[in-house]
Amino acid sequence: MSEQTPYQTLGVTEDSSFDEIQAVKSRLSQKYQGDSRALDIVESAYDAILMDRLKLRQEGKIKVPDVIRFPERAIEKPPSLPSLNMSNSPAWIQQLVDTPSRNDILLPAGVFAALAGISAFNHDTTGSFSSLLLVIGVFITIYFINRKERKIGRAFLITLVALLLGVALGTGLAGLLGASGLMFGLASEQVACFVAFLFFWIASSFLR
Repeated sequence: MSEQTPYQTLGVTEDSSFDEIQAVKSRLSQKYQGDSRALDIVESAYDAILMDRLKLRQEGKIKVPDVIRFPERAIEKPPSLPSLNMSNSPAWIQQLVDTPSRNDILLPAGVFAALAGISAFNHDTTGSFSSLLLVIGVFITIYFINRKERKIGRAFLITLVALLLGVALGTGLAGLLGASGLMFGLASEQVACFVAFLFFWIASSFLR
């Protein structure tokens, strides 16, 4: 076996591709697992082939793949998550959905969180104070949306939809919580305010 060339030892030819050589080396390593002498012969032949390929590369006769020259780069990288691509979506969605900056997200979040906090500590049972907070939230939402493209009508329409959805879902949620006894001392108007403020924040940050 010592009189054989490294190529003959692995059972490949000088014209074999690196992938073929790599596959044969892996197969032989598995075959001779536990036989240290045979594994040393396989590894020595494989290393000799790599050195021969690098020598030919230096002479300009072949191109050695980077995976041979830099085997540490052959480690498989974890698949990256697909990014959101809006280019294939309908035009009206592209015109409606915004890609907000960090400030566009945090500033409205802070404002509406403050309004929600004020609503949580309000003990007005008539619901008038909650209505006042909703009115304030409406104007703030219109401001945040309008400042993006200066379209007041569009901003008003988006805000109105957010208000209607928020109040409707908030009222429904309050009914469910009330039936379950999970209101924690909150009035249904306060729960509706919380949900409406959430919709206001979504509209302010991610719509335009």
